Amino acid sequence: MELRVLTYFLMVAREENITKAANLLHVTQPTLSRQLMQLEEELGVKLFERSSHKIMLTEEGMLLKRRAQELVSLAEKTKQELSDKGQLSGDIAIGCGEIHSMGCFSEFLVSFRDKYPLIHYEIYSGNADNIKDRIERGLLDLGLLLEPVDIGKYGFIRMSQKEQWGVLVRKDSPLAHKKEIHPEDLVGIPLLSTKRELVQNELSNWFGEYADQIEVAA
Repeated sequence: MELRVLTYFLMVAREENITKAANLLHVTQPTLSRQLMQLEEELGVKLFERSSHKIMLTEEGMLLKRRAQELVSLAEKTKQELSDKGQLSGDIAIGCGEIHSMGCFSEFLVSFRDKYPLIHYEIYSGNADNIKDRIERGLLDLGLLLEPVDIGKYGFIRMSQKEQWGVLVRKDSPLAHKKEIHPEDLVGIPLLSTKRELVQNELSNWFGEYADQIEVAA
């Protein structure tokens, strides 16, 4: 499976049209069609559903699209890193959640960019599990995570900012006017909570003696 062919595949997936993709890739339509057929034969699956007007990805095609995007991105990043000489340059891929510490981190990025103007940043938003997975697969260089999170096998620096947990409710909820929420305030109220095991354990500890009375709807 060649990167060139994966690039062809991604272009066709984006355009949903062989002719348009061939023109953008500067190859002939028969050549592009042959490459796609050979890719399907190599993988042993059908990647496209073809019609007279456009082609759509199959379920297997959607999976290959995600993996191909990762592979092509890594290849381009590696090529950039190998070609950069002298002044520090390249891309830094950063994963983060919607947390208060991102404001402080953004200020750091601004000062770092002033010192190294050839550095470009790619920001990925996700939860801790998604970010850790992308770090391990080489798709992110670093992540800004909200504890609790298993960081035993990573190098890390703790930010000075303190994050606050909260409860999102309607404006007319009795809880909306409280400055602080205590475990007993949530008894009998259906809650939507994260499925992350570490966070569930943290919440269970916080609920304390009221843990058995807390109703988690989803």
